[in-house]
Amino acid sequence: MLLLSVNVGTSVDAEWAGKLKRTAIDKQPTTGRVTVHPNGLAGDERADKANHGSPDHAVYAYAREDYDWWEAELGRELRSGQFGENLTTQGIDVNGAMLGERWRIGTTVLEVSGPRVPCVVFRNWMDEPGWVKRFTVAERPGAYLSVVEPGELGAGDEIEIVSRPGDSVTVAESFRAYHGDVELMRRLLAFPGHGPRWDEIAARVLG
Repeated sequence: MLLLSVNVGTSVDAEWAGKLKRTAIDKQPTTGRVTVHPNGLAGDERADKANHGSPDHAVYAYAREDYDWWEAELGRELRSGQFGENLTTQGIDVNGAMLGERWRIGTTVLEVSGPRVPCVVFRNWMDEPGWVKRFTVAERPGAYLSVVEPGELGAGDEIEIVSRPGDSVTVAESFRAYHGDVELMRRLLAFPGHGPRWDEIAARVLG
């Protein structure tokens, strides 16, 4: 299980970037070691802090295997960072990771907090017909992570799963819970390690 690429980006003005008209979705691969702070990677920005500025969205990971699947679907190459992820992985089932699962990469420890939910900025950035629906149906969302132990990491580092809760749900399952699966949402809420954001989402899903 390896970290293939570390990707960062800065905020830029963009007319297509939703109401904010500003985005940092264009993440570019870096070289060398990258410092991981309590709320994200050095040199990386999140323009939409209202929706993506919380500690449980500090880092976003996406698997090369899922990129390979999308390349076949879309008929074009997809580089590391294309989906706006900070970490491009290989050999680890990102969507099968459990909420609360912890990874050691380099000298940092990260905790899986939830799935990426596609938005208008992602749709416009990809410029693919029906992108939000296609991304949702595919159930390959990638994972947001919070920073448990700051440190540093770099491309080529091994990814070690240091703990995995047995009473949680997977990233893919939490994605389905977000989109209205009541049974999975109740299972997610029963996991004591779920983040406070999920209580707000559950209020909508469970009515």
